[in-house]
Amino acid sequence: MTKQLQKNLRKQVAPFEKSNTKASVIQLINTLGPFLILWILAYQSLSISYFLTLGITVIAAGFLVRVFIIFHDCCHYSFFKNRTANKIVGTITGVITLFPYSQWQHDHSIHHATSGNLDKRGTGDIWVLTVDEYIAAPLWRKIVYRLYRNPFVMFGLGPIYVFLIMNRFNKKGARRKERINTYITNLSIAALAGILCWTLGIEAFLLIQGPIFLISGSLGIWLFYVQHTFEDSYFEENEEWEYVLAAVEGSSYYKLPKLLQWLSGNIGYHHVHHLSPRVPNYKLEEAHNTAEPLQNVPTITLATSLKSLKFRLWDAQNKRFVGFNYLSQISK
Repeated sequence: MTKQLQKNLRKQVAPFEKSNTKASVIQLINTLGPFLILWILAYQSLSISYFLTLGITVIAAGFLVRVFIIFHDCCHYSFFKNRTANKIVGTITGVITLFPYSQWQHDHSIHHATSGNLDKRGTGDIWVLTVDEYIAAPLWRKIVYRLYRNPFVMFGLGPIYVFLIMNRFNKKGARRKERINTYITNLSIAALAGILCWTLGIEAFLLIQGPIFLISGSLGIWLFYVQHTFEDSYFEENEEWEYVLAAVEGSSYYKLPKLLQWLSGNIGYHHVHHLSPRVPNYKLEEAHNTAEPLQNVPTITLATSLKSLKFRLWDAQNKRFVGFNYLSQISK
């Protein structure tokens, strides 16, 4: 893709960068409303059957993913025109999803500015080693990396570690506003959980919120993982790295069934989002359909996305993701 084509592509997407207050408010209502109703129904169903409760929590988890997308848009200042409105709604939805608004906004901005850059990995992204880096790594690092890349660890233990533990602490060098926002988020989470435990009982709270948290957390990590981990992704050293190419070639179009697309806030159009983070989630599909080059980006489906589980290392020479079994092939 030439420089001129990249420039034209950004121009084609620019008209979709303005949020619509009415659309944003409607999305808040049709997301937070059903989530609250489902939580109440889950509680009431405890006296009937816990299998019924689990079924309700699965649906509620889907809506919690949608709540996170609203939080995510607020972090990009794309959900509302007013920055203060984004910060307020972002902080509230951050409490619901267990994410400190200011801290995650900072890390995620770095992710967007460095995605696919081999020389600037490490903030807001998934740990990726190249084949050469893995071969040269000491044994302990190889073991840690293999554990990290194990699906049970990444999608099972990952949400517990990242959302419950990591998100509770400020990072070294965090700005004062960022630190204060983290403290406010933590106190709000503790207060909300305390009130629910006091009124409903600790057991009831855990039986409902536990599955919702684990399912939505696993889904969230899966969506992030699969949209950057596909065979012909994009990684370049800093000198060769280009923002537009990293966006449209290093972020996939995850083509989901309409219901799942709606619950996930159109985040499957991840290539559009990385090209222009200011496009609100409810305009991503329209932007994708308007700009023809965006329709030719790497596309994955529910079935083909499962193949990404075997991708572990980036082969810098052949510019593709490979599995650990590739190491035995090149050693022969």
